Amino acid sequence: MNSSRLTFDWNSPPWQGGVVKYRLGLQPIQLADWFDAPISDDLFAHKKKLLDEKYEQVVQVTEFSEPAQRALASNFAQLDPQDFAYPDTIAHLGLQVADDLCLIESGGEQRMLAASVCSPTYWDVRDKIGCSLVEIHGPVATLEEKIGHKIARFINNAPVLQPFERVNWFIHADQDRFHLKPVSIQGEPESWFVRSERETVCRFHEDFALFTINPRFARLAEIHEYPEATVDLIKSLSSFDQKEIDYFGGAKKHRLLLEYLRNP
Repeated sequence: MNSSRLTFDWNSPPWQGGVVKYRLGLQPIQLADWFDAPISDDLFAHKKKLLDEKYEQVVQVTEFSEPAQRALASNFAQLDPQDFAYPDTIAHLGLQVADDLCLIESGGEQRMLAASVCSPTYWDVRDKIGCSLVEIHGPVATLEEKIGHKIARFINNAPVLQPFERVNWFIHADQDRFHLKPVSIQGEPESWFVRSERETVCRFHEDFALFTINPRFARLAEIHEYPEATVDLIKSLSSFDQKEIDYFGGAKKHRLLLEYLRNP
């Protein structure tokens, strides 16, 4: 596993070139890099605490997901039967890797069949389980228009065991991994954080695909040491339409961020 991606690369941020935020942006990677870093002790403890104390908030499965969970488990290390303190296989698989795991159908309605999500950004797995990809992206019309149908077609046609990667990004007031709902951002931008999410999708079986999410954090204030990253972020933010601004955190957050970047 490659540990070099654990730190944020300001010379190559996810908005490099001022690209629009809401895009497919998937690139093929080697199968060996599908899970690119081992789970740290701190992240294991974070996941374990949520599984022990808030299981239904982080793990959801459909009644017909067991074949998919078994198929996914064949791509992971053999589990010790004593490890099965949780009722769902995907919970145990989630403790083996740094990433959150969302198991979906690769064809048909492409429903989310099972998930273990301990680091959500403004979404609740309880609201998404059993939903199709179209329904999952539906609440944000711009998101569905720009990537919803594209990713559905992509997954349906993807070669088996060829993972793809992209990096998404958000701006948060803290480094808290667990955000079920949007929150009003507090303080001034100089105290905020970039939340950069490495996401992968891999059709690991003819019938099933896995979507993974792994957040990393960086202090937004560090951006002023990298003029190109600053200019590119301004360009990307300036491309937002109103629905994207609302989804991002609202007009005030968007305005404060642009003012901060333009006037360090």
